[in-house]
Amino acid sequence: MTKASIQAVAREAGVSVSTVSRTFAKPDLVLPETRDKVMAAAEKLDYSISRSAAALKSGQSFRIALLASETITTWFNSNIFAGLDSVLRPAGYDTVVYPMRSASERRDFFVDLPVRRNADAVIVSSFNIEPDEVARLKHMHVPIVGINIPSTEGVDAAVSIDDRTATRAAIEHLIALGHRRIAFVGGYRAETNMRYSAEARLQGMLDATDAHPDVEVTHLKVPRGSADETSAALNAVLTAPADITAYCFEDDDLALPVLYRLRQYGRRVPQDLSIIGFDDAGLAPAVGLTTVHQDPFAMGADAGRLAMDAIAGTPIEAAFRQPPTPLMLRETTAPPRA
Repeated sequence: MTKASIQAVAREAGVSVSTVSRTFAKPDLVLPETRDKVMAAAEKLDYSISRSAAALKSGQSFRIALLASETITTWFNSNIFAGLDSVLRPAGYDTVVYPMRSASERRDFFVDLPVRRNADAVIVSSFNIEPDEVARLKHMHVPIVGINIPSTEGVDAAVSIDDRTATRAAIEHLIALGHRRIAFVGGYRAETNMRYSAEARLQGMLDATDAHPDVEVTHLKVPRGSADETSAALNAVLTAPADITAYCFEDDDLALPVLYRLRQYGRRVPQDLSIIGFDDAGLAPAVGLTTVHQDPFAMGADAGRLAMDAIAGTPIEAAFRQPPTPLMLRETTAPPRA
């Protein structure tokens, strides 16, 4: 069977050849009703367009690089990816994930990208990039969009929560309940040349306690990214000083499994101790975890729209956005026992 031509699709849909081309290359620029007619005609005639040919013609790769601080399977990263994909895929873009486990992996990416030229924009999630790495992308005219990045210097746009202020609000809640000995359960990573946005959460706790001289803070450090991080966090809680009555976890990935396993050791929540998480991840509402809410799917979708605007050279209104982070009050916090 002879492959249908773009001219045949145009005749079937009753539009111009350029409209058919635009529908496949940049569908967001075509009216929905026109796009539907073109796609129906293409399906009827079994027409497909070569992405390689479109890329050669436009000079675009139709790929967006997502630099993620951890594996894509984490709750946060999987939702970021899903949000990006919900916006980028209908517009004809693929999202390619690059896990960045170390500064050396990050440096290698920025060295290789100018040679490969295989991304139209770079989205950085949850960690820092260096000025020389920013300069490489600027030289290539590749936009940079951040999601929860420690600094917005040099990037074109960003969608980032205020980790510091959000954590301070969580600690103020514990203090208002009457807790005066509070522990922050957070991680340390072997990689010292990477800065992560979540590190600001400890500072938010210190901000709150600075305003309350009668409150004492203990930092319980656990290794992040290791297979035994849950066991390490649980052990830190079980062996902590007895007068600590509340625990603020760096994220729900730590808080949720510890909350579940504390029952095995006869620790009741919130009767014996209060727990606050951060993220409002999947199971948090179901188990009644008090936690700070963020919406990575919405943040990913927003970052995808910002990336497309930056690629198109469209002026970006409110390029640096700060989503709200409400404290979700549930069943794992209560006043300390008298």
